[in-house]
Parts: sequence; structure tokens; C-alpha cells
Amino acid sequence: MSSPERLNGLTTFEWQPPQSLFPRPAAGLIAESLQAAIQYLLRLQEREGYWVGELEADSSLESDAILLDHYLGAPQPERVRKLANSLREQQTAEGGWSLYPGGSSNVSLTVKAYLALRLAGFPESDPVLRKAREMALQLGGIEAANSYTRIYLCLFGQYDWERVPAVVPELLLLPPSAYFNLYEVSAWTRAIVVPLSVIYAFQPRRNPPEGVSLQGLFVEKNETNGERPLSVSNLELSWKSFFYTADWFLATLERKQWVPSLVRRKALKKAEKWMVKHLEGSDGLGAIYPAMLNTILALDCLGYDRKTPLFARQLAEFWRLALEDQQTMWMQPCFPPVWDTAQAMFAAAASDLPPTHPALCRAAEWLLAKQVLRPGDWSVKNPKGKPGGWVFEFANDPFPDVDDTAMVLLALSRVRLPDLARQREAIRRGLEWMLSMQSSDGGWASFDRDVNKDILGHVPFADHNAMLDPSCADITGRVLETLAALGYDAQFTPARRAIQSLREKQESDGCWYGRWGVNYIYGTCFALRGLAAMGLDMREVFCLRAAEWLRSCQNPDGGWGEDCGSYDNPSLRGQGPSTAVQTAWALLGLFATDDFESESVVRGIWFLLEKQEKAGAWTDQPFTGTGFPSVFYLKYHLYSVYFPILALSEYCHRRSSGSAAARRLPELQIA
Repeated sequence: MSSPERLNGLTTFEWQPPQSLFPRPAAGLIAESLQAAIQYLLRLQEREGYWVGELEADSSLESDAILLDHYLGAPQPERVRKLANSLREQQTAEGGWSLYPGGSSNVSLTVKAYLALRLAGFPESDPVLRKAREMALQLGGIEAANSYTRIYLCLFGQYDWERVPAVVPELLLLPPSAYFNLYEVSAWTRAIVVPLSVIYAFQPRRNPPEGVSLQGLFVEKNETNGERPLSVSNLELSWKSFFYTADWFLATLERKQWVPSLVRRKALKKAEKWMVKHLEGSDGLGAIYPAMLNTILALDCLGYDRKTPLFARQLAEFWRLALEDQQTMWMQPCFPPVWDTAQAMFAAAASDLPPTHPALCRAAEWLLAKQVLRPGDWSVKNPKGKPGGWVFEFANDPFPDVDDTAMVLLALSRVRLPDLARQREAIRRGLEWMLSMQSSDGGWASFDRDVNKDILGHVPFADHNAMLDPSCADITGRVLETLAALGYDAQFTPARRAIQSLREKQESDGCWYGRWGVNYIYGTCFALRGLAAMGLDMREVFCLRAAEWLRSCQNPDGGWGEDCGSYDNPSLRGQGPSTAVQTAWALLGLFATDDFESESVVRGIWFLLEKQEKAGAWTDQPFTGTGFPSVFYLKYHLYSVYFPILALSEYCHRRSSGSAAARRLPELQIA
């Protein structure tokens, strides 16, 4: 590496990536691999034009499904049997249940699974439950489970309502101008907590089958009884003690029934109205599993007849998330068709498919029909913004998000439809909405703008670790890439602010934290892609440090991998068994720094080629998607298809043309 020089006041290097000692794969071999992968991807496209892969999560979903079936009073034996079989298959060797394959046992999941299996008819003496009980106690017992798990235990009399966080519906009576109000928490928290507040107000209880008890899972006996204590240590000055004291006060009001009935009725009415309104244009509240589950329970508490269209539809949408075979049933947290379709389109268009290819056009038409053109929850914090975003799921109109919108715009920028005017108008609306969602720190978050009051993370029911929705590097990088695809450069004011935001979020070792993918490999990939797309000089030191960090994480087999445990222990960043998708992310990040020739890149390409299956796809076992860091992880089954296609396509184009620059359609430039 040569000595540094100064460029626009910044330190840069005359840098050339090190040449690989490994032989480069033949161009024909890469083309053959890509052809097989593209054909595989095209076969997965639905007749309507979209792609949707399975979305896999942890065992809490199967446990909750059994709990719901029993709560409603008419469990279907065959369904419960299959769900229970799925739970048995997911039990770890040590006896618990984990947040992701290969992870350590989690106390909340283990307690839930134990109750679910008892409700399914498993005796306490069953070896599965004996091991589960021992593991639960080792992890701290029911007392150590999170608040949402303990609330669900209350539904069956296994925990005392007086000892769970007070999730009161009166929260909805606070105006948006209040420092703490419903719209200062994340969109997914709102969707979960509003119906949960109704459940808390009614505090329902169902009698479990005779003999079903979780007393053996308490470390301290009689933990389900008695008033919640308020110790002196809890009164020390801090936001945590403030919220704990407020929670104790609210729980005391609830226990003593001192909440004025008029106020409670008004709050419940507002919560009901909020839920019903947010069910319009949506496949269930938030179109996500926990909110849909809570909504069914809340509607039952409010006295809705289960045969009414509203109740019946929520139940039907919930069970539509189920997948099954002859012996097992498992639940998906939601459907990702918009996300999968945009990613698949973008990857396919990066290959040799022409912009007018029928598969791309059918997908684009499907996406255009999914654009949300009515205001949603986002407009509370962004009243001047005009609608035009896209959602993640089939239908979730109140909650479009920036990440999906940016990805759809990227995909649409690579396709040419016959009705070009309609396509340009959709892009323009989406762009305007996306720009209006920029946060005050220059970055972009998921569903809202400036939902980032850290003190709210101390609220007692914030233990799902996703109370807020701050801006993040991966979304900000994707937005920058989108802006570049639509003709903007680094001088555009929103882009300039976003670049500065990324610089401020970079870790000391050069990587970026990944909010929506595991983890630092994901964040670093999309931060670098955004910066490169904007035309930034990738010789700047902070970019070279990021590239060097990626190279340092490469595994001996030539691939890259990162375990979900890096969210709990950042010293594990970039470490884990190699996966096709994380290898693709690392390669895409290195490509952004103009590294196509280093040994790391060549070995990474060979890894993808060697791991490709005969049918044309790749298969990864580890979870590489993130729902709530440290709490909820995901496996997108199509990630290991379209991301390797994108990486191989960009590498192939660089070798054949000398440039990896994306194909741009001048007629779709908005700037």
C-alpha cells in the first residue's frame, strides 16, 4: 500500500486490492451456476407475479398456537398433536428451547413450551418435560421469563396478574404531544401492546386441564401469590426505578380497583377503535404473529361473537400462517412477499435478464398494485409526508416501512413496463414518502421517524428489546443505494446527511451493526453498498477499514458466517459457520470497495460455486434474519437463493465488462 494522500481534506490511499494466488473460476463455470440459480428462482415465482419464501422462527410460535387453541375452549386434537410434535423436535439436547438453531436454551421459550406440552396432554413424568423442567430451573425459573411469557401464563392461572407489568389501556388516552405516548414506541410495539392492554384490563383466566400446573418451575415457591413488593433499592434515582415505581402504582390501582370506571371504559373504547381501524387493509393487526394473537384474545375479552366476520377473519388469518406435513405443524411469524419479490427482482435483473423480461414485468405489476396510497401510523410523527410506501406483507396498510419501500424502488428501477408513465409515478410517490421519513440524525429507521427515546427502554414491559425504532446503518445504506439508482449523488442534501450518519455509526474496528440481518456482516455490506452507489471515494480510510474487517472474518473454507450470539456478545462479531447468504453479503461489501481480485473474493466465489446444489439453489441452516435483537430471530428461506445470485452476477459483470455498475434505465431517473 502506498503512502496516503489528501483528497478534499480526507485521507485516502492509492490502493489496489491484493491479487489472489488462488485460480479464478472460469467464466463459463460462473455463467453455468448463474443460469441454474436464475432458473430455480424463476420456477418459484407465483402465477400472480410475486415471490414468497417460508419465514422460519423459534418455538414460541408453536407454543402460543397451542395456548390459543386451549384458551378458546375447543382445541383441535390433530392440530395440537402436530404442534406438539414440532415442539418436541425443537427441544435442545440440554432440555430447553433456543431462540435459533445452535443457540443456548432460553428460559421464556422453555417455560412456554413446557406449558404448551402439558396442555397437549404430556404428563409431568415424560422425559421431554423432566429435562425441560430441570433446564427451566437452571435458567432461573418462571421468575426469569420475560413479561409477555408471564402474562400468557396468567391466562391459565399459572401466574398472578398482580405480578406482571401493568399494561393499561389508559396509555391510549395520552395525546401525541405527551412526552410518553403510544407513538413514541415502535410500530410493532404498538400493534402488540394495544390489544395486550385490553387483555390486561380484563385479566381473563381459563382453567387448564386437571393436574396441569407449573408450580415445579418456580425457583421461589408461592411466587404466584402476594402483592408486588416495592423495595428501597427500586426507589434509587434512575429512569428504571421511575418506571418501576410507576408500574407498581398502576398495578396497585388495578388491584384495588381504584381506576375510575368512566376512564377505563373510555380507554377500552379507544383501544377497540384503534384495533378495528388498524385491521382495515391488513391481514391481521400489523400482519405479524404476536399482534394477531393478542388481537384475537382482546376481541374475545371485549365480548365479540366468534362467528362475527371480524373475529372469524382474525382467526383465519392467524391459522393461515401455519405450515404442516403429516406429523408436524409449525407457524410462520408473517408472510414476506413484498420483500422477497423486490429482492428476487433486483437479483434477477442484475443477471442477464432484460428489463422487459416477462417474469420481471409481472413482478413489477404486482408490486405497483401493492403501493399504499393512504396515510398510516407513520403520519403521526410525519404529518407533512404524503403516502406512497410499501409494506413487508401481503396487506398491512397502516404500517408501510422504509426498508421495503427502498427495496421496491431499487427493483422497479431495473425494469421497464409498457406503461412507463404509471411506473414513473409510482416511483416518484415512493421516493417522496421515503425522503419524508428521514430521521433527524440523517439516517432512516423502519416504520417511523425519530422513535428513539432511550429512556423508554426501561419500561417494565420493554423486555422484547425493540421498544424503539431508531435509524440504522443497513436501512440507511439501502436508501442511499436507491437514491443513486434514481439519479441522485452525494451532493443531494438528504444523501449528504445520510453519509454523515453512517460515518458516525461505524464501529471502531470498521464494521457496522446490522439491525435487520445477522449482524455486523449484514450492516457492513449495505452501508458500503450505499456509500459506493453515491460515488463516494471508497479509498477513504473508513471504507478501507470496513473492507479489511470483512476480509479478517473470512472462514478457512472461504465463506463467511456470523452467529446470532453476536448481538449479545459483540466480541463474536463476524464469527460463525459459513453460510451462502452471509458469504454473498461479505462479497457484495467487498465489491463496493472495488475489490474483485483479492484472494478473499476469489475464495468466496469458489465457496458459493462449490456449495450450490444440483437444483441450482443453496441451503443454509443457521438463522440469518433479525426480528428483535437478542430476543427473536428469523430464517428467510429465499435469502440463500437471491443474494448469492446477486453476488455472482456482479462478479460476472465485472469480469466480462470491467465494470460492476448496475444497469440504469435513463427513463426512470427521477433526479
